[in-house]
Amino acid sequence: MEHRPAPTPPRLLVTGASGFLGWHLCRLAQATWQVTGTYHRQVPQPLPGVNRHRLDLSDLEAIAPCLAAIAPAAVIHTAALSQPNRCEQNPAQSYRVNVEATGVLAEVCAQHQIPFVFTSTDQVFDGQSPPYNEASPPSPVNLYGHHKAEAEALVHDLHPTAAICRLPLLYGPPSPTAECFLQGFLRTLRSGQPLSLFTDEFRTPAYVEDVAAGLLLALEHAPGLLHLGGPERLSRYDFGLCMAEVFGVDPNLLIPSKQADVTMPARRPPDVSSDSQKAFAFGYRPRSIVAGLTATKTWSGTLAQ
Repeated sequence: MEHRPAPTPPRLLVTGASGFLGWHLCRLAQATWQVTGTYHRQVPQPLPGVNRHRLDLSDLEAIAPCLAAIAPAAVIHTAALSQPNRCEQNPAQSYRVNVEATGVLAEVCAQHQIPFVFTSTDQVFDGQSPPYNEASPPSPVNLYGHHKAEAEALVHDLHPTAAICRLPLLYGPPSPTAECFLQGFLRTLRSGQPLSLFTDEFRTPAYVEDVAAGLLLALEHAPGLLHLGGPERLSRYDFGLCMAEVFGVDPNLLIPSKQADVTMPARRPPDVSSDSQKAFAFGYRPRSIVAGLTATKTWSGTLAQ
């Protein structure tokens, strides 16, 4: 019998591979794709089947040559300046990375008919009329949300068949070079220090690996807008209570607070809960908060795999 070699998997380019979401996405995607992940300053830990490529997205002239060198079959753009306070304090850098670089990526992908997925945010909404679905008009209250909404419009105009995925608050195990808010919360509580959490800021948090799977699903099946929120709406404080229960830390250290109690450079919308029924219909299956926190707690050995 003639032996035929297995076909080479298609090449996927993931921007922001050293970030929290980007690293988990690369790790998940390498099972079915030949993955190249871009990074800027922090070099991602090596992963089987994942190549690494340095790219400074603020250097707009470097983007097209990078894609030409990698020749991807698809691109998922997770890299961003994603901290609202930092965006507010660095508006030019935020615009360059979050808007202009996204536009260049979308335009180059469109020119070469490369499928493109852009990761946006629930922060494009003002939090006054939840839950938000794909038909809800953007109404951002901070610069990060404004820039992501502007980038969404650019992607839509430049690459009409792209997928634009609005992501919720993400949590899960850290990557080798990036944490989420959860690790900081746990360090505070385990040191015996109180932790103030808002009772009047509501989100639909999602476990990072579930969202990574949702992005791959969007790449295959879902052009246009898609919300990838988690299955439960809860406040930061309620999330903290779940976290305390799963990780066995003292819930009495959690201090209920209000958004108005804290002065921040960027305004926060009060309730940007996502209606993700469209994604659920495509097969997106984010796990419950308790299940996601339990998976985070039991994560072991994966950073070395």
